[in-house]
Amino acid sequence: MHIGIDARLVHYTQAGIGQYIIRLTQALAAINHEDQFLLLQHRADTVPLVHQPNFRRIGLWTPSHHRFEQRLLGLELPRRELDVLHSPDFIPPFHNGFRSVITIHDLAFLLYPRFLTKESARYYGQIDQAVQRADHIIAVSESTRRDTCRLLGVSEAKITVIYEAAHPGLRPIDREVALEHVRARFGIPADYILFVSTIEPRKNVAGLLRAYRRLRDDYKVPHGLVLAGARGWLSDEVYALVDELNLSALCRFLGPVSGDDLVYLYNAAACLAHPAFYEGFGLPPLEALACGTPVVVSNVGSLPEVVGDAALLVDPNDTEALAVALGRILTDVDLRATLRSKGLAQVARFSWRRAAEETLAVYRQVAGA
Repeated sequence: MHIGIDARLVHYTQAGIGQYIIRLTQALAAINHEDQFLLLQHRADTVPLVHQPNFRRIGLWTPSHHRFEQRLLGLELPRRELDVLHSPDFIPPFHNGFRSVITIHDLAFLLYPRFLTKESARYYGQIDQAVQRADHIIAVSESTRRDTCRLLGVSEAKITVIYEAAHPGLRPIDREVALEHVRARFGIPADYILFVSTIEPRKNVAGLLRAYRRLRDDYKVPHGLVLAGARGWLSDEVYALVDELNLSALCRFLGPVSGDDLVYLYNAAACLAHPAFYEGFGLPPLEALACGTPVVVSNVGSLPEVVGDAALLVDPNDTEALAVALGRILTDVDLRATLRSKGLAQVARFSWRRAAEETLAVYRQVAGA
């Protein structure tokens, strides 16, 4: 087969879907040396995602999410015949003549349109045409598959659920080693609650800040709050709320963090808080579990599916419940040990190798190979 994978988004972000593209292409390279892969990267992204003879980088000018993307990308796609074109960022080029696979990571933009900018609403507004145009759809969780069927009227037969996985480098390490690293690298306190994700409304950072304020005031917990992730759309209210709640001296915003630093941040953290209003999969909770770090997550979307019984689940709209759950994890040694054991067992259910094998099977099905 000749398989094209649209990897342009990696130039703009290596979080979220960018991370999915990186891990999937690397896992495909590990299991496949026969088929020919064309990695369609942004022209400015000069380093190939994969160094392997059957993987070839092609540089494209068309930027991701641009309003003229549909018109320009079709002109730039390789002239050679492709058996399958995979668009991991939801929206395929609509006029290309190739068999098409898309990945749907979540449908938050349909469920929570108030969290969108005009630009993102325009881009994701193409989703109805995308699911009709695609020959097959990969959903990253059963929750996302159900949402796709319910909200977009897609047949279940057109969707295959393929789970993501934590980065293999995320693992338990000695906490003192991790603490030494994060102190030297970031200057953050020894005891902290960690949040890892883009700072945007859907992630419910405002709810976390309010719960943290209650945790400090009502439960007298001394832990700091560390937030790792890039600023996303509509994030100004989060930073305003930090000042309003008088948390400036207690919160640290680290911005985007490399994978090398993440393993230390997870291992040094007392727990991870991920109170998102909605997730199509939710990698940070799984990554924290892979490091043996206790987790508090929302009880909505795909998150219960991903963490199983290895985390505390709370209503993302209930600030008090979030504060109580965090307080339990921070003060109950036995609970922490139980969650750590369950978390490591839960993580073993997911692997990028399995994801690559199942994705390759979808390519073969669509190509008729």
